[in-house]
Amino acid sequence: MTVGKVYLVGAGPGDEKLITVYGRECLERADVIIYDRLINRKLLRYAKPDAELLYCGKEPGKHDTVQEQIHELLVWHAQQGKTVVRLKGGDPCIFGRVGEEAEVLAKAGIPFEIVPGVTSGIAVPAYAGIPVTHRDYAASVAMVSGHRSERIDWEALTRGCDTIIVYMGAANLSDICGRLMAAGKPSDTPAAIIEWGTTERQRTVAATLSTLSDEAEQAGISHPAIIIIGDVVRLRETLQWFPERQGGVVDADASS
Repeated sequence: MTVGKVYLVGAGPGDEKLITVYGRECLERADVIIYDRLINRKLLRYAKPDAELLYCGKEPGKHDTVQEQIHELLVWHAQQGKTVVRLKGGDPCIFGRVGEEAEVLAKAGIPFEIVPGVTSGIAVPAYAGIPVTHRDYAASVAMVSGHRSERIDWEALTRGCDTIIVYMGAANLSDICGRLMAAGKPSDTPAAIIEWGTTERQRTVAATLSTLSDEAEQAGISHPAIIIIGDVVRLRETLQWFPERQGGVVDADASS
């Protein structure tokens, strides 16, 4: 029996043009595409007419169940000799559980490749006019997951990192900001949250660490969103370039 191959592909953060050339090539030759909830569906137009498209979006509270099903689908279709693309938002190695999927494939003897993508933690702030590093403001960056904030060493981040990027933290924004301030981060540290970054639905709330949660709630910001904390947020005032949803931008004073 001829075994197929699986490509674990990063789709980028939302803007369809941000997928890599190699990622698009993988889509064009795939027999099966297993895709996530937050990928831009326009990318599926690169699929072959006879390609099988399987939606495997994860709803809150059902991640583990769906993940097991994804593992089964990847192995089964590859064992049928098919070329399979597992299409993930952003970069598959940044909170994308690609390590788990690659381990399953390796154990089953399925050939695979990991195809990097543009991660939302870098691209989304860039679209909001916030470079995550800058010679005058930030020489270090940390990326953390916000849906289990109790597991993060916030004191270490506060002491050792200039820019903090939080994925999946919109629902815990108040807790995250509180933990950072309790760990010693100044309450007037510039901070922002960006909803639906790199898409036509993008909205940004820029404020300070102590006021961001209230400002975001007032604006109705929800997930998917990226949170960024650090002096680089000040640069948004002069570097904002991407047209955001009309009436959707709320900028509190991030420079005080």
